[in-house]
Amino acid sequence: MSGEKAPETPPGVDHPEQGGIAVLPAPGDGPPAAVPAPRTTVPLRSAWERGLARHGYRAPDRPEPAEQLVPPMPDGPRVTPRRVPPSPRLAARGIVLPDLLWSWLCRWSGWLGPVAVALFGGVLRFWGLGQPNSLIFDETYYAKDAYALWHVGYETSWPDDANAQIVAPHPSVPFRTDPAYIVHPPVGKWLIGIGEQLFGMHPFGWRFMVAVLGTVSILMLARIARRLFRSTLLGCVAGLLLSVDGLHYVMSRSALLDLIVMFWMLAAFGFLLLDRDRTRGLIARRLADGRGGAERLSLGWRPYRLAAAVCIGLTCATKWSGMYVLLAFWLLGACWDIGARRLAGARRWLRLGLWDATLALPVVALIAIGVYLASWTGWFLSSNVPGQGGYGRDWAVHRAGLSPEFVFGVKMPFQFDLTWVPDALRSLWHYHATMYSFHVNLHDPHTYQSNPWSWLFLGRPVSYFYESPKSGQSGCTANECAREVLGIGTPLLWWAGVAALAYCLYRWALRRDWRAGAVLCGLAAGYLPWFMYQQRTIFLFYAVAFVPFLVLAVTMMIGALIGPATASYDRRVVGTTAAALLVLAIMWNFLYFLPLYTGEMIPMDDWRSRMWFTSWI
Repeated sequence: MSGEKAPETPPGVDHPEQGGIAVLPAPGDGPPAAVPAPRTTVPLRSAWERGLARHGYRAPDRPEPAEQLVPPMPDGPRVTPRRVPPSPRLAARGIVLPDLLWSWLCRWSGWLGPVAVALFGGVLRFWGLGQPNSLIFDETYYAKDAYALWHVGYETSWPDDANAQIVAPHPSVPFRTDPAYIVHPPVGKWLIGIGEQLFGMHPFGWRFMVAVLGTVSILMLARIARRLFRSTLLGCVAGLLLSVDGLHYVMSRSALLDLIVMFWMLAAFGFLLLDRDRTRGLIARRLADGRGGAERLSLGWRPYRLAAAVCIGLTCATKWSGMYVLLAFWLLGACWDIGARRLAGARRWLRLGLWDATLALPVVALIAIGVYLASWTGWFLSSNVPGQGGYGRDWAVHRAGLSPEFVFGVKMPFQFDLTWVPDALRSLWHYHATMYSFHVNLHDPHTYQSNPWSWLFLGRPVSYFYESPKSGQSGCTANECAREVLGIGTPLLWWAGVAALAYCLYRWALRRDWRAGAVLCGLAAGYLPWFMYQQRTIFLFYAVAFVPFLVLAVTMMIGALIGPATASYDRRVVGTTAAALLVLAIMWNFLYFLPLYTGEMIPMDDWRSRMWFTSWI
């Protein structure tokens, strides 16, 4: 899933002298002090390399194993010294900062930049969050389910006119305790309910926590990209691109579950990345101290991997698509462990790496299952008296316990007695069997359904809300107006993402770049499983789960455009200009479509001008 070869100098790498802020050298400044001395030429080890050398091939410089295990971070409290010398390049441009302020900025730029980008994205997401004053699209389910969970611990039924009463000028909440059949686990709805408890049962309340998670995910992605690419600049670029993606923006302002799935999935990836650095740092230190050979290294306690397992469990407890995340990220961690053993010089690196992965799988799976079951605590604690607890809570009461005849659609060869299993667990299993049947047999046609083949090209977006008032109605000043919330990504970002994915495939398959493999693994976990359900009713907004990895792919491509720190001045100028133009074009594209993301009232002609394809209508 990921190779272990890293580029000689990571694209877009920051100069430590600028505290993580990439500054182009001025002509005549001489070689930057931060550029390391050339490494010793690596001997050509294979017959393939020696054959290519006769045609002018030069083997790339390879870092030492310790540097490959733990590439240096660009800046930060543990990397940057407390006193940083003034930058001669900034001084040459007339920019002089006090020594203490300059040193502080250098030490903390790895946090200051990502936090600033997250604040920018947060302001965008919370601005006008309570509009439209309506239960848009599937908010009609999740906002009310969240309210019920916080009041009785399980989802309940609502009267047919509940939506109208909730958003009326003088709102009321027609809550009742009759259990309702639902088809998604409760974690996402528990989170949505926090905002309702804080701000009440109205649009701002049920969208509040989703907006918080959307904002925090921008900060997480900026920090993840910084660690992945070893560049604060590229980390900030990734956070900025996520903040101006239309689909992420709309989903951050809607009380639906899919952005919450994305949040926990991204958090799990971030913890795995931290585990990778921590484990490799441990290996490097033990090898340097001579405390054991590569064959006898124990990786020991791995708290970040356990935290990733908790996040995967929360992903599954929001939507079942998290099960694919568990498998994909376990495979990614296994590849990273195998690569670490190999770099450490172990002769049996494959066997040892597979042993690490084999030990990790049951631990990760048990933690995820435990978190998932804990998320149903409200349902477990509800009454098992018929009609007085959660839906199906009473199913197994006084019922003989036999193992299921079918497990996920597969007929079992035999059945055995399960009376010893608590009634609550048997009832929950039966409930889940009906939920599974619902999901796999959901074939009802829908106006906005789409095929995953079209998602990367934004073939069929989802309209969450639409009004077309005439002149004088609802503030319309034209002959006819339109007001819509359209779930669609920023087109230029997604179309650039298609090219970026091709670049990542090249980097992973032909250059063995582990970073490209990690990005592709995350995207595959959120995207590829949907191809197994070609006949199922599915929607473009499910793609928000892999949007951060699409952004990471674009960011990696931008790093390649900027070029390595060792590139010539002209190369860096041309590359930086191209990268900046791409980012500015994406930001302009987001602003152009912003009225369609926020439900702003615009003239009908302006609305039509933004419908670039008939499939968007």
